[in-house]
Amino acid sequence: MNNPAGEALITADYLQMQQKLHENPDYGTASVYYAPLVAEVLNMVGADELLDYGAGKGRLGTTLKEHLKRPLVVHHYDPAIPKWAAAPKPCKFVACIDVLEGQAVKVLPDGRNAHLIQKPPAWWLPKIIERFELITYNRLPPVDFWVAVEPRKI
Repeated sequence: MNNPAGEALITADYLQMQQKLHENPDYGTASVYYAPLVAEVLNMVGADELLDYGAGKGRLGTTLKEHLKRPLVVHHYDPAIPKWAAAPKPCKFVACIDVLEGQAVKVLPDGRNAHLIQKPPAWWLPKIIERFELITYNRLPPVDFWVAVEPRKI
């Protein structure tokens, strides 16, 4: 899987290990926990579509339908799920749950933590605001966070 600049977003080995982890029906449940917060933010900004970046089994979209009072178009992207592995198109609202990684509970078949880049919000935030205008930043202790951003004005 490559980004528009042609750089690999995920190695073949890591992709294969993630595909193996996704065979576990209990893998990828964090989005269900965060769905009420995502629904609240969707309602605040009035978004009617969402890109679930790292969609896994698509649980976020399914769970959001229980929390929203209006229709929502959900686009999925996950390199480990063949039907959602194509590079995503830009979307005004992106949910990226359990992708900007802290330590995971799961372990890869080779013994490493399932999350290869384990960095705190203070490491991620400068990388995000390097590319976007920051609207808000919120901590969800102990290590989670959410941001609202918009495209940089040129």
